[in-house]
Amino acid sequence: MKKTSLFIGLVVSIIAILAAVYFFVPAPAPSKYDAFATCLKDKGANFYGAFWCPHCQQQKELFGRSKNLLPYIECSTPDTKGQTLICQEKKIESYPTWIFADDSRLTGEIPLQELAEKTSCVLPE
Repeated sequence: MKKTSLFIGLVVSIIAILAAVYFFVPAPAPSKYDAFATCLKDKGANFYGAFWCPHCQQQKELFGRSKNLLPYIECSTPDTKGQTLICQEKKIESYPTWIFADDSRLTGEIPLQELAEKTSCVLPE
């Protein structure tokens, strides 16, 4: 009986702590580039890269916490020796490569201002 009561008390305590964290810890504020990254996606821009590519990592870092909102397409196979089918079909030859709605391309690390000009997305100040 004592073990059951102790177990129930422990479960209730854990639930109370989780509820307190959920209700009282503020959600992270939107990042400066959230709307910009979303706009790029909405305008049909796609960012093709490889997880092992340092230039791709630098391109992502320009977006800070908003990098997870980018229209990113991974081209490398997990073993780093091959390329995914979508990237083969798009004839991606270097990383990073941006392809836009008009099928034009830019390769290399592209400044945010250039992406804004290419897509008409508003770049925050």
